[in-house]
Amino acid sequence: MDNVLTASELATFTEQGFLVRRGLTSGDVCNGIATMAQQHLDVNLAPIEYEVDVQYPGAPQSREAAGGDTCRRLLHAYSRDDLIRDWALSAPIKTSLQGLFGQSEIMLSQCHHNCIMTKQPGFSSATLWHQDNRYWSFDERNLISVWLAVGDETRENGCLRVIPGTHHMEFEPGRFDASLFLRPDLADNKALITQSQQVPMQKGDVLFFHSKLFHAAGRNLSDATKFSLVFTYHTAANHPIEETRSARFPSIAL
Repeated sequence: MDNVLTASELATFTEQGFLVRRGLTSGDVCNGIATMAQQHLDVNLAPIEYEVDVQYPGAPQSREAAGGDTCRRLLHAYSRDDLIRDWALSAPIKTSLQGLFGQSEIMLSQCHHNCIMTKQPGFSSATLWHQDNRYWSFDERNLISVWLAVGDETRENGCLRVIPGTHHMEFEPGRFDASLFLRPDLADNKALITQSQQVPMQKGDVLFFHSKLFHAAGRNLSDATKFSLVFTYHTAANHPIEETRSARFPSIAL
């Protein structure tokens, strides 16, 4: 497919804060990433974040509990394999981001996302409503996360949900809990969440979403692990703030 965004795609992202580009990645690439991810998962190849580490709804209570060794995501994906590095810096991703940012100099952050999500049956947790910017420190809150469906993503196996247009909105601190998730007990938040929609994807589809867009995900209720590759990008002019987590590792130029 033509990597250049259409006017309609640009309008969709600008208005809704997210865009799915169908079939942007080949099945062969997805299969290669899935094989590599499974190999790393089989041996718990560090660095890894475990479900028990985050204590989201549905996660095991401790490492000693049933499912306590369930991996949530394989960290530092960029460093794991040439296949991943090639995809993250590839022409389809770069051209798409140049169109969405409206700028030609794009950087990949090694500090945020940079992971393979490994949503497993039985002990995967639910991710509550949040914005990716909540713990990030850049000059501008204008980053884009890129999510590759390594396999099909459905409601059953915990595909992402989004609240369209929330990247344009501002929120008072009282609408968040201590972990900066939307408080579901507030009437205004309840009304907002009713506007959410599922984002099912097929293998090879790529989701681009703004770092201020509210999103969440359910648990994996299927019988197979769901792999997703996720990176975050920013423009070269949008610098991470020194001495913060966002500046821990250098960004990579596309």
